[in-house]
Amino acid sequence: MAKSLLIVESPTKVNTLKKIVGKDFIIKASVGHLKDLPKKKLGVDVDNNFAPEYITIRGKGKILQELKNAAKKVDKIYLAPDPDREGEAIAYHIGNEVARFTKGKIYRVLFNEITKKAVLEAINNPTEVNPNRVNAQQARRILDRLVGYKISPILWKKVHRGLSAGRVQSVALRIVCEREREILDFKPREYWSIILELEGSQKPQFEAKLFKIDGNKAEVANKAEADQILKGLEGAKPVLENIVKKERKRNPSAPFITSTLQQEASRKLNFSPKKTMMFAQRLYEGISLGKKGTVGLITYMRTDSVRLSDQALEEVREFIPERYGKEFVPSKPNTYKSKKSAQEAHEAIRPTDVQLEPNTIKEYLDKDLFRLYQLIWSRFVSCQMVPAVLDTTQFDIKSGNYLFRSNGSVLKFAGFMKVYVESQDDGPSDGSKSEGKGEDRLLPQLEKGETLKVQGILPEQHFTQPPARFSEAMLVKELEDKGVGRPSTYAAIISVIKDRDYIQNLDRRMQPSELGFLINDLLVENFPDIMTTEFTAKMEDQLDDIEKGKLDWVEALRSFYTPFKADLEKAEEKMKDFKAQVEETDEVCDKCDQPMIIKWGRFGKFMACSGYPDCKNTRDLGEKGSSEDGAKSDEVEGNCDKCESPLIMKRGRFGKFIACSNYPECKFTKAIGLGIDCPEESCEGEIAPRRSKKGRTFYGCTKYPDCKFTSWDKPVGEACPECKNPFLVEKWKKNEDPSVVCPNCGFKKTNVAA
Repeated sequence: MAKSLLIVESPTKVNTLKKIVGKDFIIKASVGHLKDLPKKKLGVDVDNNFAPEYITIRGKGKILQELKNAAKKVDKIYLAPDPDREGEAIAYHIGNEVARFTKGKIYRVLFNEITKKAVLEAINNPTEVNPNRVNAQQARRILDRLVGYKISPILWKKVHRGLSAGRVQSVALRIVCEREREILDFKPREYWSIILELEGSQKPQFEAKLFKIDGNKAEVANKAEADQILKGLEGAKPVLENIVKKERKRNPSAPFITSTLQQEASRKLNFSPKKTMMFAQRLYEGISLGKKGTVGLITYMRTDSVRLSDQALEEVREFIPERYGKEFVPSKPNTYKSKKSAQEAHEAIRPTDVQLEPNTIKEYLDKDLFRLYQLIWSRFVSCQMVPAVLDTTQFDIKSGNYLFRSNGSVLKFAGFMKVYVESQDDGPSDGSKSEGKGEDRLLPQLEKGETLKVQGILPEQHFTQPPARFSEAMLVKELEDKGVGRPSTYAAIISVIKDRDYIQNLDRRMQPSELGFLINDLLVENFPDIMTTEFTAKMEDQLDDIEKGKLDWVEALRSFYTPFKADLEKAEEKMKDFKAQVEETDEVCDKCDQPMIIKWGRFGKFMACSGYPDCKNTRDLGEKGSSEDGAKSDEVEGNCDKCESPLIMKRGRFGKFIACSNYPECKFTKAIGLGIDCPEESCEGEIAPRRSKKGRTFYGCTKYPDCKFTSWDKPVGEACPECKNPFLVEKWKKNEDPSVVCPNCGFKKTNVAA
């Protein structure tokens, strides 16, 4: 009985750890939680200090028995689930289950990375299960169970079966809905920009934007004001009044934490938070690197701390001068400040071995795994490099009472930018262009006082833009900023509200569905105390206090449940009953002649036959046509390509589409076109929006698979005036209004209304 038992969460860690700990250890995986609250009932005794009823999760009995059998054969048991609250709870439940099957000691071990040094150090310095951390997880689990199992049945009763509410997911939905209402209420405001195309004594030509009028910020509200300025610029001989040259430093970004990794992977790699965490988990647990065996490539990926270990700093500070030169490493390590609530026991997300450069192990990684590892590796290395240095130049150009300004910059020393540059989210929500736009332009070497030649004057109409819809990366940042959820939950929160069809992705942006708006409004109206970001953030702080031993978990639950119970009782009585609400119409069913009524369904309101379930005819509101598969429908021109039956327009999970009216016998469908002919020769199809396997919108031909035309950018039905390409495309860039460009020659159409 000399062997020890090491229990981890994931089976994929087993091979990585076997190589590290050797033959003296039996290694088993719990495959996540073994015990949880029952699915078919509340499982919490609210009248007895919220005592939870834990049962073995269905399908986990065999795993639990294997752990018990293994426990009989060893004299030491090391519990090594992940180093967070969920991992602590898993360790606690496993420890309770195997304790009576061993006479040896049971230890808790924590390692932030699966490397030989970290694992052996943890085993040689074991600790015990932290009861405060277990209580924090238990309080969180019970809170979520109380909200979900108490509110969801009310929604089933009042709206539609299968709907759900959640302590955090519903607040996230509210954030998305409130942004959408801001967009709907937005009133666009016209404004104009005026740009001079100028040439001095030296090339190249450059542009300068109207900056001030009579010493005040230039605000040109309409065409009349723009025309007046253009008149004042007739025959202008602008003078280069001032030149300001500065050296500007740009500092590197902090190493990744969970939220920033999810945001940057979304912006740079187009990964959803869920996908990012799935791939990060694989990198953490270990990848087979040929002769090197299975190696854990990154540190633990659920963290809110930007702290780096002394060893990691030492290794990267040795690597940078060897790889890039001594001038790229600062005299002392760069330090970054974590948020107040961060758990500093954890490290930032970083590679376990900086010497494992992405390109040297590329052959062992799937494409997306490689891209994510490259992102993490580059961010880590760059965070310990010197700032980039830019030489900036500002031209102030005077013409009468008008002041124009042009900015340019030259990268003088790359610094950290040699390795990595952080991406940015959208610019100003008012649609204005940032004054910094164009700062990467190189300005000519001119002398102060020069008179410049005007080569052109470009007046351009714009309209202020509403706030941008949230991308998944932007929503993660919003949740983090408002203290809603924790690093381990962001991906799950977004997945839930998407899977419930409360939101839909439109051009990679999150838009509430009709059902999402309804559920949000009902919850905010009936549970005003808990459906706020402030309340949710306060509960997260209380969970942190429980973990620190500053707050009793039962007291925290009691302070939540007392007002929540009162809201539940009111909601049962007063929440609007949409299920019982049936709107009568003057229309009759075209299949059985019974009256048609308006009801609520999975995708919002629809018209249905009052003779249901004998007649299952449904119809889109105010439209003719029918469908028996639950989707809304109306007739369109044309016949099915397969069976010649009439075509109908239907609305499904991802919006409207055209389908055969003979469904389910014929399952022919096609996308609704943009009214633009396919540019491919001899093709009679048209361009239509489609969705990739990853849910991203692109544009293709309705004659697919016979025609393979595709475009990520939305085509516009006009030919390029320069190269005669049959179509242009819409382009969206940070800090710019939408533009229309030619995908072939780069021609850009100006004066495009936003």
